[in-house]
Amino acid sequence: MTDEGMPPTRAARRSDGIGAAPAAAPPTAALPGEHRGGFERPLTQPTPVTQSVHTSVAWAPEPEVLPRSGAWALGLAVVALALSLVVGWAFPLGIAAVALAILALRRPWERRAVAVWSLLLGLVSLVYSAGWLVWAAFRAGLIG
Repeated sequence: MTDEGMPPTRAARRSDGIGAAPAAAPPTAALPGEHRGGFERPLTQPTPVTQSVHTSVAWAPEPEVLPRSGAWALGLAVVALALSLVVGWAFPLGIAAVALAILALRRPWERRAVAVWSLLLGLVSLVYSAGWLVWAAFRAGLIG
């Protein structure tokens, strides 16, 4: 293999003077923080405050308050479950807890775990309340 078709190397070009950079004076090494010329500016200092500063942001709208129903549903479900273990007339609280839990599940900003727990506890409280009401109806002779 011959070197006739190959371009010259960098060393060969530099020795020929082709593409060589012009010789420049070596820069003097400046110490860190040493002034290198150019402009100088005076030291800055705090300016005295003569007027009161308005701190509210006028261009940002107030954040929208999103309705929250997950925590209310969970609270109602716990109360409804506690009451339904004792008495059967706690079913309105269970119905309200289930309704609020369904609302919370449909809202993307609500925490899903809270909504699912409130839905399950509300349904369990409805089952216990229905059990108490059926038992009371048997005892009263209304059923069977």
